[in-house]
Amino acid sequence: MGDGPVVGVVGAGAVGQVLAAGLVSVTLPGRLVIVSRRTEQKRALVADLEDMALSVRSRIRVEAGRVADLRGCDAVVVALRTDFTNSAVQDIRRGGATANAPALGALARELHGYEGSVLVVTNPVDLMARRFAEVSGCARVYGIGSNLDSARYRLLLAQYARVSSDRVRGHVIGEHSDRAVPCLSSTTIDGLPVEGRARAVVEGLQERPALIRAGIGRTRCGPAGAVVSTLRKSLGLVDGVEELSVPYGDVWLGIPIAFTDGVPAPCCPPLTRYERLSLDSAASSLRDAYTHLPAPTERIPA
Repeated sequence: MGDGPVVGVVGAGAVGQVLAAGLVSVTLPGRLVIVSRRTEQKRALVADLEDMALSVRSRIRVEAGRVADLRGCDAVVVALRTDFTNSAVQDIRRGGATANAPALGALARELHGYEGSVLVVTNPVDLMARRFAEVSGCARVYGIGSNLDSARYRLLLAQYARVSSDRVRGHVIGEHSDRAVPCLSSTTIDGLPVEGRARAVVEGLQERPALIRAGIGRTRCGPAGAVVSTLRKSLGLVDGVEELSVPYGDVWLGIPIAFTDGVPAPCCPPLTRYERLSLDSAASSLRDAYTHLPAPTERIPA
């Protein structure tokens, strides 16, 4: 019992709960460590997951842990969210930047030098992934966001074209927000270009997050699925491509990353001039936004 990689999940809120349940159901890690500043919530989630594991005959071992226990994990997923009311009507994902940055920075300091993979889900994910990497000094930090955008894009295009989604190839890159950049020029169905049809689904791609928020308050299942998919690749269990927030010049934003035996390599498709300008515009906006984050209160020497 418990054979396989060890995964830690930081945060027992909406996304953390759905993600943990997903990991138990697919028995991805051999051991799952739940970490949360809310002790009662953490213990309750562990108990609930243990019940689920028994029912679905999952051999995963679930346990409550502390931040120090994360150093024994092969991968850590950061899904923490501080208590704040997001009143933003534009750039909604950036609404939690000021509130989440200090908590994320504090976690990064405690995990300074951690050698496993870190998957950051906390929004605004492109800014938070960069903050975590810079404060922690960790080499394998990935932001979850553009892979969810890309999955939505391929799904909507498949529905529009009335084909199965596995016949669609296409990426959404840039910022996980209104500044996401669909790579229309390189999108294909059965290997054939479909830029016109791809353009027709862009509005639906932009509307989908609002549709989910209006109905259930917060996106949770989609991000959890993106994390599970990325964990498989970053842990070397399968090869494949994920669109993840990683360094791009002097900012962090989403680009396709090809994993082979767990080793990542950028594989951005050719971009048209318009797509390149859109990506540069997203980078400029992220560069400016990062300067407005609360500064880390403490720096740990390398």
